[in-house]
Amino acid sequence: MADQPKDPGGLAADQQLLELETVPESANKNFGGRVSRRAFISGLGAAGLVVGASPLELAAEPASVVSQQAPPISPSVMINGKSYDLAGLDPRVTLLDLLRERLFLTGTKKGCDHGQCGACTVHVNGRRVNSCLTLAVMTAGKEITTIEGLGQPENLHPMQAAFVEQDGYQCGYCTSGQIMSALALLKEPVGPTDEDVRHAMAGNICRCGTYPNIVAAVQQVRALGHLPAAG
Repeated sequence: MADQPKDPGGLAADQQLLELETVPESANKNFGGRVSRRAFISGLGAAGLVVGASPLELAAEPASVVSQQAPPISPSVMINGKSYDLAGLDPRVTLLDLLRERLFLTGTKKGCDHGQCGACTVHVNGRRVNSCLTLAVMTAGKEITTIEGLGQPENLHPMQAAFVEQDGYQCGYCTSGQIMSALALLKEPVGPTDEDVRHAMAGNICRCGTYPNIVAAVQQVRALGHLPAAG
């Protein structure tokens, strides 16, 4: 067997053969039917770009299909049984300011505006929250109840009536928040004693100091057992 030719350029014989490998003339006419090592490596790089491309880029939907998709549903919130559209509302607006400044439901009061006094307490999906610390857009799709949604002067909710009977207010500024918090308390695991009630109501401040009367009003309603639905 004849000796294999030496490779003066330092390439193995099989690498030399790879450079001289021919391809169909229609595939590469610039090199007379032959593909160079540089062209071969460039071809591998192009193939890698195709393989690495995102599936979304390779299968993008035509503009006509995208334009036919359904428009997004406008966010809305249910307040006291009425739906309100939140589309276009500044995302920085708090629930408290939405109620008072946009919807004119002024029964909910602005006290400290820092979540410390409880005057702005409302119910969101049945749970008490400080509306001054809640962004309005975060309530989309939820149900909100304010003091206006409990009862009216001619048809008071039992908790409102108890506050009147027990004289559970003086200046009245904190009263709406006190009532909303007290009503939510009835659905929470709160002990039976007056001390338990005072502890559960600690987030609602009365600067007039009518705490004993407020506790008495809560205990009066607790004794009723089942309460009618708000509104």
